[in-house]
This record gives sequence, structure tokens and C-alpha cells, in this order.
Amino acid sequence: MTRVVWVTGAGKGLGRQISLQLAEAGWCVAATSRTAEDLNSLAADAQHFVGSVHPSPADIIERDSIDGLVEKIEDEIGPLDLAILNAGTYLRFGLEDFSAERFAHQMEINVNGTVNCLSPVLKRMKNRRRGQIAVVSSLSAHRGLPMASAYGASKAAITNMCEALKPECDLNGVGLSVVHPGFVRTPLTDQNEFPMPFLMSADDAARRLIDGLNKRKFDITFPTRFAWLMRGIRCLPDGLYFWLTRRMVQK
Repeated sequence: MTRVVWVTGAGKGLGRQISLQLAEAGWCVAATSRTAEDLNSLAADAQHFVGSVHPSPADIIERDSIDGLVEKIEDEIGPLDLAILNAGTYLRFGLEDFSAERFAHQMEINVNGTVNCLSPVLKRMKNRRRGQIAVVSSLSAHRGLPMASAYGASKAAITNMCEALKPECDLNGVGLSVVHPGFVRTPLTDQNEFPMPFLMSADDAARRLIDGLNKRKFDITFPTRFAWLMRGIRCLPDGLYFWLTRRMVQK
């Protein structure tokens, strides 16, 4: 039986590599992003694989259209066995550019957009008492970093949400994982002008994410060395931590 997966943020970067690797492994991939051209290119790259890619363009912040999209995917392709909610963005700004509008925009995409996708999937999988979901957060969820007040807060909210939902998902037959990547080379990180320790390729990151799902892990974290570094930073006394982060923003 063909397995069906929905991947959001599939047009570029990590989502694209996840979609290609799953299609190569025989999955039927419903691939979503805002840009239809990216999805058509993705489908073309996967046309000789055992599985297939079905372009399913949508904007995750449009709640009603996302609910309808999930219904359409299941009607036309089949019930979802897996959903990988990867779509999101990074808005980098500091104190000088801090505003309620910028912060709300980041939360609207990363938090509300993710919930817009999670809600219809959870409802259907809960009713069937089967299925698996991965929600992509970030290692920045573990502690606040300069220039990432909104991004880090959005990812911390996603991690906290998944931790809260996990026990009930277990009792209802739904596997839930939260993914904490470090720096992954994507069009977004290509814009960064600061050092990115342990930067990894999207291809490698996709393999590690899929391996974590195959092992039914809740916390799928990579790369390992950067994960230990971020966890260590979380344990630092506030005085030492803020001494370090002040050095990151001093001009």
C-alpha cells in the first residue's frame, strides 16, 4: 500500500529535500508551498522515483484554505500517514527595528500558520487512531538569542505546544515529534551575515529528520554537537549568559 505524506514548506531548502527523499523511498508526497513554480520543479525532479510528488500550493496563514486543502489531499490521494509541518520563515531584527507589527508577522507565520496545518491533520488522525506528525521547531527554541526575539519565541511556542499535546496524542494513536534543527543551508540562511556553527546541508538534515521519524523519536535534534552546545547554554547562569550575548551585539 502506498504511504501518503504531506510536507509543508516543500518548495525550497529542507522541505524540498524531505520531499525528494520520501518520494525516492516510495512515498506519495503532497507538497505544499506558496509558489507553484517551485512545486512543479520539485515534481519534475521526482518523476523517475518509485514514489511521486503532487504539487499542492497554499499559504499556511489562510486557515480556511488549509483545512480545505487537507480534505482535498485525502480525497484525491488518500488518508495521510504522515505530516511534516516544516513551513516557516526567519525575520531577523533587533531593538532598533523592534515593533509589534514585525513580531506579530513572525508569530502569524511560524505559530498560527503551523497550527492552521496541525489542527485538521490532528482531527483526522485522531478519528482514525493512526498517523504520525512532525512539527519543525529550531534549536533556537532553547534560549533567547540576539536579533531573534520573534523567531526564537515562535519556535519556543511550537516546542511547548508539542510537549503539551504529546501525551494525548499517544493515547489516541497519533505519533507526534518535534524537530530541532541547527543551521541548515537554505535560501533563508544564505542571507545570514554572521558565523553559523556546524552548518549542515539540507540533504543531510532531511536524512536525519527522516531517520528520527523512522525511530519514532519525539525530539529529533541535529546536528548533535550544536544541540549539546545549545543545551549547555540553557544551563548557564543568567549573568554569564547575558555577558556572552552582549558581546554578540556590541558594535
